[in-house]
Amino acid sequence: MTTLTKDAIKKSFMKLLNTKQVNKITVKEIVEDCGINRNSFYYHFDDIPSLIEEILNEQADALMQENEGKNSIYESILQAMDFALQNKTAMMHLFQSANRDMFERYLNRVANRTVTEYFDAAFSEENLDDGDKQAIIMYYKSLLVGFVIEWLSSGMKYDLSIQVQRLCELFEGTTEIAVGRCRRKASKAEE
Repeated sequence: MTTLTKDAIKKSFMKLLNTKQVNKITVKEIVEDCGINRNSFYYHFDDIPSLIEEILNEQADALMQENEGKNSIYESILQAMDFALQNKTAMMHLFQSANRDMFERYLNRVANRTVTEYFDAAFSEENLDDGDKQAIIMYYKSLLVGFVIEWLSSGMKYDLSIQVQRLCELFEGTTEIAVGRCRRKASKAEE
């Protein structure tokens, strides 16, 4: 029963977050929406920020599981952005809230895992220097986080999935170029 209550609290919070800003949501509204008492809320969560953190962590874990086996960086990025695209208003409210640092940690975690898993799958046969590999992953992770933050900063005025698709088309093959440079560096070091 506690799992059902906890899930109801999260669902109610997300419902409210899709209609109003974080600082306008109260525990009273959440418990009224899901039909529980305040003590039940505080049994599961310390406060609204702890609720937000759990939702973001769970969502990050779910996205990372769903992302396994994606064949392209575009597919991987779209999967990582799916939650944000489905909950645009809620994401904007989190982005504009005092809890923005939690949201940015979530973005960084999802982006890092997404890029790392794609890179590991696409270049599993490569014997790359770990520092070079981490530099490539950090580069693409930063781009992904930057895309989402720029989109949110602009008020989500454009279709992020179309923009990312076009960017992936424009820069297709750049990862392979970077990996090739790593190979050449390794070859020179062996000489």
